Amino acid sequence: MPVSSESFRDVLRHFPSGVTVVTIKSPAADAVHGLTVSAFASVSPDPPLILVTIDHRASACALLERAGATFAVNILAHDQMELSNRFAWLKDEDRFAVGEWDTAVTGAPILKDALAWLDCTVYSRFAAGSHTIYIGEVQASGVPRPDEKPLVYWNRGYRKLVLK
Repeated sequence: MPVSSESFRDVLRHFPSGVTVVTIKSPAADAVHGLTVSAFASVSPDPPLILVTIDHRASACALLERAGATFAVNILAHDQMELSNRFAWLKDEDRFAVGEWDTAVTGAPILKDALAWLDCTVYSRFAAGSHTIYIGEVQASGVPRPDEKPLVYWNRGYRKLVLK
């Protein structure tokens, strides 16, 4: 019998992760959307593949299931906590009203002052429990702030790296 959801989350809160805002362009819906995601990882350098996992209940899943949908992973810098919270919690207002946004090669929105970003087409997808794993093939990338520190989430809160 697997561990409880509460036990699982209690253990994973001890694993630090970077914070991203995943933005989606869905031509079939003529819509853009974005959400805060910490479940992000590199998969392969050749071809360049990454993954994000998104809860089935999120409207992002429905958009990513549409033909031609693309997405970008915007890696947040240490000073972008408010933007992370905006994309995590704001429901009824325009999440994109804050920040300077541009359009990547695929049409997905990218944050101009993100620490770094990856622009992806959907390579594959896999249902996994309460989430879907989306594998993205990277079509373009950028590092607008190469000398900045990332925003880190650990033990249920944002943290800052201290370099010695």
